[in-house]
Amino acid sequence: MVLNKRITRKKNKRQSSLILTISTTGLLLIGGILSYLLFTQGSPLTRDLPVGANVIPQDALLAVSLTTDRSQWQNLQAFGTPETQQDLTKKLVYFRDHLLNNSGYDWQHDIQPWVGNAVTVAVLPPPVTGSMLKSTEPTQIDPLNSAQSLVMVLPVKDREIARNSLINVKTQQLNKWVYRVYQGITIKQTETRTKENLAIALLDSHFLAIANSATTIEKAIDAYKNGVSLATLAGFSENMPKIASFQPFAQFYVNVPLAVRIALTDPNHRLPAQVLSQLQNNQGLAGTITLESTGIKTKGVSWLNPQSQHTLLMENKAGTMQNRLPSETTMILSGSNLLNWWHDYASTSEGNPLAPMVPDELRRGIKSLLHLDLEKDLLNWMQGEFAVSLIPYHPQTVSADNFRAGLVLMVHVSDRTAAENSWKQIDTLMQNQYHFSIQLEKVGDQQIVNWITAFGTLTATHGWLDGDVAFLTLGAPVSHKIIPPPENALANYSPFQQTVSGELNPPSAEFFLDVEQMEQNFNINALFPQQQALLDSSKFIGVTTAVNDSHSSRYDVCITLKKSGK
Repeated sequence: MVLNKRITRKKNKRQSSLILTISTTGLLLIGGILSYLLFTQGSPLTRDLPVGANVIPQDALLAVSLTTDRSQWQNLQAFGTPETQQDLTKKLVYFRDHLLNNSGYDWQHDIQPWVGNAVTVAVLPPPVTGSMLKSTEPTQIDPLNSAQSLVMVLPVKDREIARNSLINVKTQQLNKWVYRVYQGITIKQTETRTKENLAIALLDSHFLAIANSATTIEKAIDAYKNGVSLATLAGFSENMPKIASFQPFAQFYVNVPLAVRIALTDPNHRLPAQVLSQLQNNQGLAGTITLESTGIKTKGVSWLNPQSQHTLLMENKAGTMQNRLPSETTMILSGSNLLNWWHDYASTSEGNPLAPMVPDELRRGIKSLLHLDLEKDLLNWMQGEFAVSLIPYHPQTVSADNFRAGLVLMVHVSDRTAAENSWKQIDTLMQNQYHFSIQLEKVGDQQIVNWITAFGTLTATHGWLDGDVAFLTLGAPVSHKIIPPPENALANYSPFQQTVSGELNPPSAEFFLDVEQMEQNFNINALFPQQQALLDSSKFIGVTTAVNDSHSSRYDVCITLKKSGK
């Protein structure tokens, strides 16, 4: 997670970018949801590795293990909406039909009696053919497309039952089986009733591997016999134990370098070059999903390429601002260092069409409006913990002019004298040039400064909390919510404690969203149209991140889900 053209820092260390942290967390969340929606997990090869990791080739794009524990799947049915449950069923039926039913197998009759605690499905990159090498058109790779190389690994719990089931498979539904031996392993090959290739191999009576091509089954056998598998991949075996959980529902792994190469070939969904350059240094992303009584929890880890010259700066300093906010806070994003965050954001966002704001435009805007240099006059003293939050506002008299919430920025300043000088310059400018009325007010033991428009409307408030924490509120007047410190703080709010992990302490960043309250005040589906199904199923979302060491970061994602009634 190291940026090009970045300001050189002491000891050549870089902080894990908060933007990349959130982007990676988004990828982790998507990966977790993909796992939740797609496959079936397993008892590990070792205690902490996914089942069949020693059968999966190292160049796998995606590997997902899911439990075969029926009770866990029944518990999953308690969550979500009818739409998400229908989508889940659709995805599971696809893999069941593609690699099992089309092969003549029935899960309950032929597989379940002998299979272990989990199964793993891996997506491998398609073989590169001569025509692909000669073509000038980008290669489209859809991991869920039936043309892709798929391998399913099923651990054998009862060898005798497994042999009988495999021998008695409904061969009348298939063309003639062809037998051959590869590396001492017998492979059964045939063409399914849907005209797709099928290859099956029983590996030392420990694993049954099913693949959709002869090449793919050979790659799985090579990985198993030669010891060059996912289990021996640099970084994988070292980092998976960091996210181990007892009886997980799912585990997943994403090959980040390969995913980046695929992204580079897709003309319809090109990622900005700056984001891709950041991801180039990452080697892997993995997660473990467990079902909780209130929803789903994902423990994730990402790691850099072991050969990478870049390292992560361990600056885990977030986690205290939640004590300064009331329990009704709708959203909070907190981090460790706002100045470093801005440096990272500016480096990745220049020329990025997906960036919510263009750095140079913001710099010019600050210079034009406030006559201040964004970095030198403002961010330079914002090197401590910070938080951006939304606090709902419910006035006694409701009108069209009322704001529904107040946006609050809190920063633990590194130079209070510089901060006070900046605020004085801004107050003077707002009064003389923009004709705001600057009014001092005493709230509790603290003096605050209000900016009042010519129409008598309060638009902003700034001041100091205890210690060296500066604050600014915009929109609704919510300063009384944070001064004095709230008795019922967000940090003690039960949904916050359940969704924002306490395992990563101290964290480098935290995020909390009250989905239902956000929906009441804002059109959240319009902001995230692609995530409507997830949002409709969720009550609270929490994300916690921390730099684990110089080459890896940890992520915890918790989603409190609505009950489906099933």
